[in-house]
Amino acid sequence: MIEDASIVALIRDSLPDARVEIVDWSSFGTRDHFNITVRSRAFAGKPLIDQHRMVYDAIGAALKDGRIHAAQLKTIAED
Repeated sequence: MIEDASIVALIRDSLPDARVEIVDWSSFGTRDHFNITVRSRAFAGKPLIDQHRMVYDAIGAALKDGRIHAAQLKTIAED
């Protein structure tokens, strides 16, 4: 189980300007399945796959230790 604030902190460690929205869609209250929307200037000019890799790299530790089991990402490049 991981709190939204912890996910935001992990992402902002890598993308300090990120605006992050999180929706928990886990069953049975396990809080380990999330829809995560990230807006950042760091995504500008990068293909979608690279944007997603940036976020997955940021939350990688939580994915590896099981605090996050699944994450559906939406990334938005801001000007």
